[in-house]
Formats: sequence, C-alpha cells, structure tokens
Amino acid sequence: MQPDSLLFSFFLIFTSVALLSTIALFFRQPLLVAYIVVGVTLGPYGLSYVSDLSLLSDISEFGIIFLLFLLGLDMQPAKLFVTLKKTFLVTLISSLLFILLGYSTGLLFSLSHAESLVIGFTLIFSSTIIGIKLLPTTVLHQKHMGEIMVGILLMQDFIAIFILVFLDSGNREHSNTLEVLLALPALLVMTYLATRFVLIKLIARFDHFREYIFLLAIGWCLGIAELAAGIGLSAEIGAFVAGVSLATNPISQFIAYSLKPLRDFFLVLFFFSLGAQFNIGLLGEIIAPAMVLAGLTLTIKPVVFRYLLRRFSERNKLAWDAGLRLGQISEFSLLIAFVATQSGVISESTSLIIQGAAIITFLISSYVVVLFCPTPIAISSKLRRD
Repeated sequence: MQPDSLLFSFFLIFTSVALLSTIALFFRQPLLVAYIVVGVTLGPYGLSYVSDLSLLSDISEFGIIFLLFLLGLDMQPAKLFVTLKKTFLVTLISSLLFILLGYSTGLLFSLSHAESLVIGFTLIFSSTIIGIKLLPTTVLHQKHMGEIMVGILLMQDFIAIFILVFLDSGNREHSNTLEVLLALPALLVMTYLATRFVLIKLIARFDHFREYIFLLAIGWCLGIAELAAGIGLSAEIGAFVAGVSLATNPISQFIAYSLKPLRDFFLVLFFFSLGAQFNIGLLGEIIAPAMVLAGLTLTIKPVVFRYLLRRFSERNKLAWDAGLRLGQISEFSLLIAFVATQSGVISESTSLIIQGAAIITFLISSYVVVLFCPTPIAISSKLRRD
C-alpha cells in the first residue's frame, strides 16, 4: 500500500476517526470534534501522514451537497410555514444581536470590517447536532421544546443558505449580486418544471424499484447542483433546491433514509479536511480571539434566547432549557468560514479563529447540556430521558 495513495489515506482517516470517536462517546463529546482533531493530527500541520488535501477537499464537498439535499427533503412547505411562524421574531432578533456581537468582537481584535462581519454571521447559528440529537423525544414538554428548536434551527438554516449564496458568488470571476438574484428564481422555475413533468412521473412509474429511486435521487441532487454552479450559484444551493422540490412527495422520506450513510461518509471527510487545514503554527496568534469569541458565545447566546423566548410567552424553565441547548456555534459556521476563505473574503487566521471558537463551544456546550438539561445521555439519572 503506497503511503500517498487514496486508499492509505482513507485507511488512516477512518481507522483513526473510529478510535477517537469511541473515546469521544465515552466522554459524551460530539463526534465531529473527533473528526476535526484527527484532521489536525494527521494533516500537513500535524504529523503530515495525509499531506495532499486537494482531492480529499473535493471529495468532502459532496458531504455538504448531500447535507443540504437532505435538509431540503425535510422542508415540506405547509409544515414549514407553521413551525417558522412561531419562531420567526425570536430568530430574526437574535440573529441581529449575534451579528452585532461578532462584528464588535472582530473589530476589538483589529480585524477588517468584512472579516468582522463574517464572524458576526457565524455567531447566528447553533449546532443541530447538540441541539436536536441531545433532545429527548418521549417527554411531552420536550416535544414542544423540539418544535421551538426545530423552528429556530430551520430559520437559521435559511439565513445560512442566503449567506452562502452571496459569499460563494464572490468566488466566481464575473458574478455579481444582480446575477445571483436573477439566477436563483431561474433555478427555482427550472427545478419546479423538471420535478412536475419529469421526475415525479418517473418516481410514480418505478417506485417499486428502490435501488432505481436511490440512483435517481443521487442523479437529481448532483444534476441540479451542477446546474446551479453553471448559472452562477453554488452547488450546495442547487442541492438544497433539489431537496425542497421533492419534499412534498412521500418518497422523500425513503430518499432521506437511504442517503444518510452516504452523507455521513462524506461529512467525515469534510470535517477531517477542515481540521487538516488548521495551521497549529498560528495557534498563538488566534488563541486569544478564539477564546474570547467562544466565551462570549457561551455566556450571551443562552441569555439572549432565554429572554426572547420568555418574552414571547414560553415558560421560564423551558426558555432556559432552550437557551442552553442553542448556546454554541454551529457546523454551518464552519462551512461559512470555509466558503468565505475560498472566496477571499476572510484570511486564513480569521478562519482559524472561527474554527477554534467553534470547537471550544462544541466541547463546553455539550458538557453543559449533558449536566444540566434532560438528555438521553445525561450523567444524572434525574435528567436522563429517552
């Protein structure tokens, strides 16, 4: 086996991730932290066992494409409207406050206005992994909690989609805001027509061939992603639109279930590549702003969510519970930092500040949730809920 071969790289990555993920689960840590740590360790700034990141970076992009496709599949318009209506103001007001917080923090450390604004954008989002996967599903008041959190997280996802559109448009030589605004409606119209007159008819005719539906879904996702890239948008936006176009069809749940393992495979590579690009030589330069940003996030975000939810008639205990569960930086923040770096909007050191702050908030917030909130893996038996 050649040391620089793709097979050897995959062997190192997935074996190391499996070992470190086992340790992470024992200590109640999010698995994506293990993925990033393996990337830092094995990447070119660590032990350099995996030094050629260009191919892995290209492959890992598929993970983001499938993530957004699956997110779109779960967004049925009618149900989505009801959920978002309950949490619209909370998400909008909190987002503006978090942008101001991140922007001010960036300026405090002498970053440019554009870099400070991107930091503000990354503070908007809370982790779906920590927020939803540590939420009990069998307790009645937690079902209401789930509705609130899903509404907030979905609103945040919509905001992330628009931010990614404009950040990624800067990654193309001749694109501008007007082209992006025109390209998105054009993509929606083309996708709607293709779904109604071609895709749905194919699914209805051959839905008993499950392997065909699986292949058709992958082709549809990647086809619309490539179409979006061709008209000046990003492949990720195309994948999201492709998912939404199928959300009202019952087959969407089968597609979502079938593609999750494939998505997870590529997401491991995405977070590994993020970690591998983490230049630990710059750690001394970014550790102070990363810790300040993480500290502000962990202390201010729960208070903001608690106040706003309490203001809009939620009970005090539920408002605090939701605030603690939403009080961290998100996986979407890492994606925004990645796209902003690729587009030249922020520097490598600013991207590392965001990544460092995100990792710190993942670790501390997951401990806070496990220690103080009802979860399936709570340390206290009084808080343990399935």
